[in-house]
Amino acid sequence: MKSPVHRCRDVEHGRGQGRATANCLQAEQRIPISKDVITSSAASAMWFIRDVCGIVCAVITWLLVLYADFVVLFVMLLPSKNLTYSIVNGTLFNILAFLALASHLRAMCTDPGAVPKGNATKEYIESLQLKPGQVVYKCPKCCSIKPDRAHHCSVCKRCIRKMDHHCPWVNNCVGENNQKYFVLFTMYIALVSLHSLLMVVFHFLYCFEDDWTKCSSFSPPATVILLILLCFEGLLFLIFTSVMFGTQVHSICTDETGIERLKGETGKWGKVPCWEAMQTAFGGPLSLSWCSPFAELSCKNRPAEHDPVPQGKIIEEDVIEIPLN
Repeated sequence: MKSPVHRCRDVEHGRGQGRATANCLQAEQRIPISKDVITSSAASAMWFIRDVCGIVCAVITWLLVLYADFVVLFVMLLPSKNLTYSIVNGTLFNILAFLALASHLRAMCTDPGAVPKGNATKEYIESLQLKPGQVVYKCPKCCSIKPDRAHHCSVCKRCIRKMDHHCPWVNNCVGENNQKYFVLFTMYIALVSLHSLLMVVFHFLYCFEDDWTKCSSFSPPATVILLILLCFEGLLFLIFTSVMFGTQVHSICTDETGIERLKGETGKWGKVPCWEAMQTAFGGPLSLSWCSPFAELSCKNRPAEHDPVPQGKIIEEDVIEIPLN
C-alpha cells in the first residue's frame, strides 16, 4: 500500500537543516494554530489568511470589478436607446461578475489543503501503520509530517497538499481543495473582461456616429476617460487571467503543480490521466456543476484535516525512519 507521506526531501527541508530545532518549539511543547490563520476544528470551517498584501490585493480585485460594473451600467447601458441591448448585456455582465466574485470568495475562504501543525509525534507516526524501512520527513518550519506532494507556504505558514502557488489576488494558496474555485475565478474574470471590451468598442462606435452628449449621462470628457480606463483594465485582466486559466488547466491535465514543475519533481508519483484529473479537481463527471462556485467537491477523498493530533513529544529529527527508536 502506498505510504501517505512524502518520500522525497522537499526543497524547503533542505534550507536551514541545522536550524530545525530553533524553528520548532521545544519537543515537550505542542504547536498551536498560527495566529495568521483563522480556522476551527471543523473541516468545513472558514479559512482566512491574515496577510496585509493579500488582503489589499483581494480588496483591489473587488473594487476593479465593481468599477467595471459601474461603467458598464451607468455609462454605457442605461443611457442606451436600445432597451433590449441594455437588458441582455446588463444581465449577462452582472451574472458573469457575480460568478467571478463568488469564485474569488470561495478560493479565498476555502482551506487549500493545509496539513495539521505539530503532528510530527511518535504517536501520530505509529498511527499511520507504515512498513519498516519507510522514511517520512518532518517540515522544520511547521513541525508536521509532510504528506505526498505537500509543500510549505511561507505566507500561510502551513504545509499545503498539492500546492500550486500562493496567489495574493485571492489571499490564499492554490492547492488540492480550492484549485477549482481559482480556475473558475480566472475564467469568469477573463469572460467579464472580454465582454466589457466588446461593449466599449460598440459604445465608441455608437458615440462617434451620434452626438457625444446624447450617448452618455456624463460629460464627453468624463465619458471618454471612464471608457479608456475600463478598456485598459479589461485588456490587462483579459491577458493575465487567460494565461492563468490556461496554466491551471494544463497543470490539472498533466497532474503536475507549478511548484513541482519548478523544482523538477516530476515522475516521482503515479500520474493520473487528464480526464480523471479534471474530474477529481472539479468534483465529479462533466456537468454544469463544473462551472458553479457553489458546488462542493464531493467526489474528493479528503483526509480529516483538522482531526486532533495524537498527543506526545515532537520528534526532533527531520528524516524519520520506520521503525521508530
